[in-house]
Amino acid sequence: MNKKIIFPITALLIVAAGLIWFMNQRRSDLTDELQSSLTGSQPEFLAQSRYSEQIQSFYADREYLELWLFNGSLSNEGEELVETIQNSKYEGLLPQDYYLEELKALSSNPEEVDLKFKNLNSDEKVRLELLLSYAFFNLAHDLDRGKVNPSSLDPNWKFEEKESEVDYLALLREVSEGASIEKTLAKLYPQSPLYTRGKEAIKELYAIQENDTLEWEFAKVEGAIKVGEKHAAIPALRKRLAFWGFLEKVEVEEPGLFDSTMYKGLQKYQESNGMNPDGVIGSLVAESLNKSPQDLIDIASINMERLRWMPAMDWDQEMVLVNIANYQLDYLQKSDTAFTAKVIVGKEYNESPTFTAPMSYIVFSPYWNIPPSITQDEIIPAVQKNPNYLSQKNMEVVNGNGEPVKMSAANLSKGEGYRIRQKPGGDNSLGLVKFMFPNDYNIYIHDTPARSLFERETRALSHGCIRIQNPDQFAKVLLNDSDWDDEKIQEAMHQQQEKVVQLDREIPVVLVYMTFWAGEDGKANFRSDVYERDAALLKALRGRKQSSLDQA
Repeated sequence: MNKKIIFPITALLIVAAGLIWFMNQRRSDLTDELQSSLTGSQPEFLAQSRYSEQIQSFYADREYLELWLFNGSLSNEGEELVETIQNSKYEGLLPQDYYLEELKALSSNPEEVDLKFKNLNSDEKVRLELLLSYAFFNLAHDLDRGKVNPSSLDPNWKFEEKESEVDYLALLREVSEGASIEKTLAKLYPQSPLYTRGKEAIKELYAIQENDTLEWEFAKVEGAIKVGEKHAAIPALRKRLAFWGFLEKVEVEEPGLFDSTMYKGLQKYQESNGMNPDGVIGSLVAESLNKSPQDLIDIASINMERLRWMPAMDWDQEMVLVNIANYQLDYLQKSDTAFTAKVIVGKEYNESPTFTAPMSYIVFSPYWNIPPSITQDEIIPAVQKNPNYLSQKNMEVVNGNGEPVKMSAANLSKGEGYRIRQKPGGDNSLGLVKFMFPNDYNIYIHDTPARSLFERETRALSHGCIRIQNPDQFAKVLLNDSDWDDEKIQEAMHQQQEKVVQLDREIPVVLVYMTFWAGEDGKANFRSDVYERDAALLKALRGRKQSSLDQA
């Protein structure tokens, strides 16, 4: 045989033998203990985990070779995972849910950010390795599905349950083959730009919090404080305006005086936070200014969880997005806002639900078919007091075929297939047009004769439906047809009989309740929790997950 051939073969055999020796040496460090732990008497936290089988399968397939440790300390993958766990707070999650405290208890420098693990015995190494695998699965689940189950918390969350076919074990195998943990877990994020921008906004809030030296005692305000007036809350509110950059930090001669400089700063603050910039300190302004950086982090975290609950959808598609908490409707095309309008939403005791449904038609000059609940609670008592109430309100009683009939209030109270409707016209409670996206909740978007209500700052005033400002412009955008010009739309809106116009496509309507979001400019936006839904979610989100690990 040619000597030139023999030499390379010999060299390859030597390299292969070296690799086998190296793997055997590495195996002898921890793999026997891992195998014993996983196939014998497992740690209690792992034995009772819903991911126990996946974790066992993962290590069995790699012959019980550790992933997160190398030579008794963290491997590159281990360091990246620990950092990812620490940074889960920017997702609005709780790092303690992924065993950060347990990891610190095993580390040699628990007070430092860059955790080190030295001089661990075999049991501690096994525990550290399995803790990190367990944390990976839990973090993947929470990023994918959310930590909290919305169906058990929010009765007004009407979106379909989020379906996920993500194989977390496959993701872990990707990491073991060299994939970045950050990029691997990023596959689980909601595909909305709101989520990625939200993360950056939370990071910024944490940075702001590091420089927070204010006392965030509650500055109570009853009524309204106007420029030139004095009030005990003014000194604290002035400091908060300065903290957020709307005033310069200067000493003033009369700290309790609402002066002109503070007035201008307040107007800027109001405008920046979606309020009417009237320069008056009312309860809404005081509520907003009383929120510390930690309060804002909590609010942002709540809404990041809501985004994780959302079923998968194409955020680049044409859609109508209504943010109930912001009292605003946006018509989006490829994520760009083509039309926006103020809206009025349900009262606190008639909350507008959150869901999605396709809009398919528009009704011009609509009848208002009054719901039975309103008939019983409002209309019948009004008729009993005033027999002419129906005619004065341009209402009529109709049978099941929609034919007008004469019917007394007493018969109405028994039902019998009759209902009340309000005829088309300027006084119709639905206004001159309604936009229909059939759903189980009898919610739709419509005009209103009470247009002055759009000037109010808080607009939770309806029975649950969405009233829209400038409905004629909205109709024109949706119809997107040269035949439907302003004149034709106005004509359709002022008829004696309703006119149904089918859209040439179905447009998703998405109703959300977001008290925080970050805009395209990265600016964090916060809105008042008018339905008081945030507190219960925050409690669940900040509560520690219960598992056997807590007692292990």
